[in-house]
Amino acid sequence: MAKVDNANEQAAQSGAPAGIEPLAEGPRKYALGLLLLIYVLNFLDRQVVNILAEPIKVELGLADWQLGALTGLAFALFYTVLGLPIARLAERADRVKIISIAVGVWSAFTVACGMAGNFVQLLLARIGVGVGEAGCTPPAHSLISDYTPAEKRTSAIAFYSMGIPLGSLAGMALGGMIADSYGWRVAFFVAGAPGILLALAAWFTLPEPRRNAAPVETKDHPSLMDAVRELSTKPAFIWISLAAAINAMVSYGHIAFYGSFYARNHTEGLAAMADGVNNMLGTQMGVLGFLGLALGILIGIFGAIGTFAGGQIADRWVAKDKRAYAYLPAIAGAASFLPFLLAMMSGSTLLSLIGLAIVTLLGSVWYGPIFACAQSLVQPRTRATASAVILFVINLIGLGLGPLAAGIISDSFATQHGVAEGLRYSLITVGAIGLLALPCFWLASRTLADDIEG
Repeated sequence: MAKVDNANEQAAQSGAPAGIEPLAEGPRKYALGLLLLIYVLNFLDRQVVNILAEPIKVELGLADWQLGALTGLAFALFYTVLGLPIARLAERADRVKIISIAVGVWSAFTVACGMAGNFVQLLLARIGVGVGEAGCTPPAHSLISDYTPAEKRTSAIAFYSMGIPLGSLAGMALGGMIADSYGWRVAFFVAGAPGILLALAAWFTLPEPRRNAAPVETKDHPSLMDAVRELSTKPAFIWISLAAAINAMVSYGHIAFYGSFYARNHTEGLAAMADGVNNMLGTQMGVLGFLGLALGILIGIFGAIGTFAGGQIADRWVAKDKRAYAYLPAIAGAASFLPFLLAMMSGSTLLSLIGLAIVTLLGSVWYGPIFACAQSLVQPRTRATASAVILFVINLIGLGLGPLAAGIISDSFATQHGVAEGLRYSLITVGAIGLLALPCFWLASRTLADDIEG
């Protein structure tokens, strides 16, 4: 019994569940690297539809609100609803197996997107992608928190979160170039195929610390209502979740239509830049292929830099002041608005893309601090649930409403200003909404230090 009590005491001090210690550096780097690859594929399959929006719109005869539904609402509804029960399962079951099965499911449905013959079929396939991807991040966040010492948690989760920009890079760049040469359907086939290999790699090689944990006496796992009640007693969690949802609404609403925005408003500039690249490299890249490559590089590279830097800065700042979890994303968000206006209003394609690069870097800073904050605000036994709850809020509001709202506003403005200017004004309107996250971060900062569990 003394040994058990000692294990419980050490676990409590480290922030890990009883009987579980952080992985050694080598295995930890491998596990984090594999989880990053999985998350890259997660976002590749999620975001590839964005660069394919215009050819899909033309072939299937869709309106912008339907594009918004395909890129956001269809995915988000099932992703958010299933996220909670899967997270509850992840509190008890083998998290590695959950992630492996999820990868296989969403990859199969991504391939199915390429077989769709109409809006309804594509909508159902996108719903299937959301069903699969619901089983990825909550158990992954829980695993990372077990793999990593508490003082390195923010940078570890930020490293995993680099899958967002890197997956978006791959989705935009590969999707655009493949669609340029072979059509949008083949782009879906190529995006979905690698998932089977990653699912197998995770199943057979990813560590599950619970399998080797020393047996300890523990109370029953808290119920979902117990977990929700715990979260509801933390004002910082509520405000952080709302701020993150607003940020996500802007981010998802924008990225869903960046391809369409540049295709409609910068046709000549893109063609000139594509010709310049082709002449320099001796290639025959079309406008769609160049646009996908350009957006992919900007979103991927600058998003990865912002995500990584956010985690590193937060780890150092949080060690001195827990309120940095809220301060850092607020500062980055406020600083991004003027570059965003440059990206939207500039008549120069090059200046617009430069502005977008700055926006992407600053707009990615919040991933690590927000998700690490959620993990630190709860007991170890409810970490997967906390991740699922914050993802529920982020994706229901952000992913579910962001692209749909941008599409509806675009269709509304288009009646007076045309489809090109209508989309421009729509994206600016959605961007202005993002400023509402600033007071939410400030309100979160007021109680963060008291609400932190470890």
